[in-house]
Amino acid sequence: MKITSKAIGLCATLAAAMAFGAPAWSQTLRIGTVLAPSDPMGQGLEKFKKDVEAATKGQVKVEIFHSSQLGDTGEMIDQARAGANIGTVTDVARLSSFVPSLAIMSAPFIFDTYEQADKFALSPAYLAWGDQLKAKAGLVMLASNWYQGPRHLLTKTPVSKPADLAGIRMRTIGAPVWIETIRAIGAQPTPMAWGEVYSALQLGALDAAEAQPTAITGAKLYEVVKHVTKTGHIQLVTALVVGAEAWGRLSPANQKIVRDLAVENGRFASKLTIDLGEKSLTQVAASGVSVTAVDLAPFKTAVAGVYDKLNLKAEVAEVNKVLGR
Repeated sequence: MKITSKAIGLCATLAAAMAFGAPAWSQTLRIGTVLAPSDPMGQGLEKFKKDVEAATKGQVKVEIFHSSQLGDTGEMIDQARAGANIGTVTDVARLSSFVPSLAIMSAPFIFDTYEQADKFALSPAYLAWGDQLKAKAGLVMLASNWYQGPRHLLTKTPVSKPADLAGIRMRTIGAPVWIETIRAIGAQPTPMAWGEVYSALQLGALDAAEAQPTAITGAKLYEVVKHVTKTGHIQLVTALVVGAEAWGRLSPANQKIVRDLAVENGRFASKLTIDLGEKSLTQVAASGVSVTAVDLAPFKTAVAGVYDKLNLKAEVAEVNKVLGR
């Protein structure tokens, strides 16, 4: 009788764990970002959380972690690939080490508007690259239309042409397309975690950085630079990705809901980005930092060879085909 009672007790405990513990964990998505809660991406993620939980009637919970609480973007991607229940919003170029074609989303001067990037992100060719990413890297792209804005130059000295960047150590993202773009426009590319940029500029470990308007204000980088040059050399179109292992625990019905809402909230966050971008630059200018527009022709000429160097000519043709240009 004793053994039977223990067995019954053990079964009851396991049943309770299965009923309340395992499904609760398996139906939770944990999303991290290096950006502040006030950033459009942060606001978009909070809305995504509410929408997903409402649409799935609480079957899928979403936890959001802002301001690098779960680590730098690269660290979060590594954790997701290792099987951790973690997702993040990442520049697509970081994923090109697994699927090289994805680098085209961060190629210099490839998109003129957000609408163009949004259209291409839903094209059959791009979605097929997303399928490859899952197979090769264990990452699932829920949506690649989370627009963070045009990247501008943040420097301590004035810049009007590529030659002005000679010898300048400029923080950039550690992906080949970013590194080659920054090198092409004349600076010395210096990959570094986003959370370290402020102190590196303050202490002189960096001479410059490049960032979108809302990130400049979100990270208060206007306190440690003197000039913002509006080059828009890369339109920062990012993707919401999660680990395939955590994703696989969601039901097919809930996966569709989550994907659809990822696209919808990507557009919501992107509209915020566009609306707040100029306001952010106004705030930067009000702080005493010089905000200037320059002739982009010399910069476009300088980066012309990046596509060939990274073997992206076929991808450029695909973008042009989808956009009808």
